[in-house]
Amino acid sequence: MTGGALAQDVGTLEPKPLPPLAHPEDPLTPAKELFGRKAEPAPLAARTIGFYSHGCLAGGRPLPVNGPAWEVMRLSRNRNWGHPALIAFLERFARKVPTVSNWPGILVGDMSQPRGGPMLTGHASHQIGLDADIWLTPMPNRDLSRLEREEMSAVNVVRGDRLDVDPTRWTPDHLAVVKAAALDPEVQRIFVNAAIKKAICREATGDRSWLNKVRPYYGHDYHFHVRLACPQGEEACRDQDPVPPGQGCDASLAWWFSESILHPTPGPWKPRRPLTMAQLPTECKTVLLAR
Repeated sequence: MTGGALAQDVGTLEPKPLPPLAHPEDPLTPAKELFGRKAEPAPLAARTIGFYSHGCLAGGRPLPVNGPAWEVMRLSRNRNWGHPALIAFLERFARKVPTVSNWPGILVGDMSQPRGGPMLTGHASHQIGLDADIWLTPMPNRDLSRLEREEMSAVNVVRGDRLDVDPTRWTPDHLAVVKAAALDPEVQRIFVNAAIKKAICREATGDRSWLNKVRPYYGHDYHFHVRLACPQGEEACRDQDPVPPGQGCDASLAWWFSESILHPTPGPWKPRRPLTMAQLPTECKTVLLAR
């Protein structure tokens, strides 16, 4: 997952290829440096391998950058790849959005790299082709230019004090779009800012059983993160634990608004050590080297 600032980092019209690594065979080389240099998918049968934050993707498919109800953003990142199940979901979901809201369609942010795996920037997850970021901004009634796709920002719908949504930006359409995603049976979780979860808890009516899929998490002010369950029959894919019972509108949500979470005490920051190939599933080496 990623925070709002990283998700809104601008791209470029002229992405430059990364320089070759001096010693890619070194076992201490971060896996993100290896997967981040693969511009094409592994020519293998499609399957997810490992966990969302600890795996890779074989036979990835690209989401077309333009569709009848979607447009892909930040094309320079080359992160519009996913398992065929994710591509099918996004196309299905995008077409549903105009039927449940006033949005013409969706703007799609980061999905996965061509071969999945750890990314050079922005995400711990998105590694197995089953995660996608949907901007909290409707697709316009026109094709965005390449420059707009690289530089425009999504709308931050969270209030400045982080305690609730911004009522001038959050709309019933936002609620309807998130609900439509949560109702899809293949969706395992949806991550949103806690303020968005609070608004959904307050505003959702009728059948509220879908609320338990919508989980608060750090960031996600500008987009919501959709995660699919492992495709049926793919034994190398490791699902996340089932969502807890209930709607998630209880004390577990209130915790996100405690002083220690909203205003954490600054302390020494230690970056995580990047994953190496030895820490990923063994099959990921085959995916990485496939030609």
